[in-house]
Amino acid sequence: MNDRIQQLLSRMTALDDELREALHEQETSMLFEIKGKRVEFEHSVRQAHRRLRSRFFHWLITYRPQNLLTGPVIYSMIVPLAVLDLFVTIYQAVCFPIYGIAKVQRASYIVMDRQQLEYLNFIEKFHCSYCAYASGLIAYVHEIVARTEEYFCPIKHARRILGTHSHYPRFLDYGDAEDYEARLEAFRVALGHRN
Repeated sequence: MNDRIQQLLSRMTALDDELREALHEQETSMLFEIKGKRVEFEHSVRQAHRRLRSRFFHWLITYRPQNLLTGPVIYSMIVPLAVLDLFVTIYQAVCFPIYGIAKVQRASYIVMDRQQLEYLNFIEKFHCSYCAYASGLIAYVHEIVARTEEYFCPIKHARRILGTHSHYPRFLDYGDAEDYEARLEAFRVALGHRN
């Protein structure tokens, strides 16, 4: 990897850290505290949230009809999502220790806290829980696949691709065969220390 790319990656990491810090500062100004798995708002905020909640029948008649019609299609995806969750979790539990890859923490990706928001009615909370599970699961799977790819084939593609994972910029350049086996081993060793 040349110096310019290394500098850009370092700047990206620094900006990512700065963004996380800024988002955390913004969250702390929202008058809530995280206590274990619970999120607790100040009493006055909880009361304001309850006043903003849309009652079920009002929500039902003002909700977009196309969303109600497509609901069964959206929620039918829970079966393949749950199967994917089961299989990728088993894959990681069996294979990652053998490969010496640090395991991906499922709880860091699948976060179910939106149901604690008082301004959502029970249907909205259900929707939010489903979306949190599905989005978190895909991110969890994405990280497991990224670590697997880094272990077996940390080589960039010849063509530009969209949607690369965070490991991809460190991969070896396409066609760069010099010391491939030694560099591949270095990737594998580094994966055991990453969380």
